[in-house]
Amino acid sequence: MSEKAKIELKDVHKSFGPKTVLNGIDLSVTKGESLVVIGGSGTGKSVLIKCILGILRPDSGTICVDGESAIGLRGRARQKMLRKFGMLFQGGALFDSLPVWRNVGFGLIEAQGMNRKDAREISIEMLRRVGLKPDVADLAPSELSGGMQKRVGLARAIAAKPEILFFDEPTTGLDPIMADVINELIVERVKDLGATAVTITHDMASVRKVADHVAMLYEGKIIWHGHRDDIDQSGNAYVNQFIHGRAEGPIQMELLKR
Repeated sequence: MSEKAKIELKDVHKSFGPKTVLNGIDLSVTKGESLVVIGGSGTGKSVLIKCILGILRPDSGTICVDGESAIGLRGRARQKMLRKFGMLFQGGALFDSLPVWRNVGFGLIEAQGMNRKDAREISIEMLRRVGLKPDVADLAPSELSGGMQKRVGLARAIAAKPEILFFDEPTTGLDPIMADVINELIVERVKDLGATAVTITHDMASVRKVADHVAMLYEGKIIWHGHRDDIDQSGNAYVNQFIHGRAEGPIQMELLKR
């Protein structure tokens, strides 16, 4: 494992039947780093995160977190690993049947066995940290706007003070102003926690706001990996086409061949 790497993937492969999604992923994320993985829809970004989380098991390769294998863990070893993680899901993934504070404190109550009184206090504090007032705590998720639901999802992700945060398309479905608010909150909360962050997105505004480093995933491989400030001079035709949103280029040519 590389020195100071918090997460490291080596030659990771994952297929679903005849479809190869990850085709030899090599990726290292340093402790405290914010890495953003970009790529078009269906390029395997979500599969990559699910493999790190242990939701999916890669067909081959290694995934290490803090120098320990994260593949195939069970029982207490898996629970110990999961406590390091916090996740903001693409659609918020809030439980409709639970009030907002119970959503935020879900992991505290269910995974850590915390009593409801303490969990509620922490939940309200986490809501405050994402700019939501205490009176939101007892509302149902359905009573919230999309932007507020994203904030609740972020509050839940940080509630247990995880070491590693994952963000799955955090600004999808939001207007540009609310998207910027969410991006700013992500930057602030990651910094507060001193956490390592992995974000997957196709939103270049998010990339430029939250990333330290950027990796582009295409056809199952990392085709470019570098500092955020270098992405405009990547010298990679695929990266250039993606970041500028151009219809014409090597990615389109590949699509037209199919």
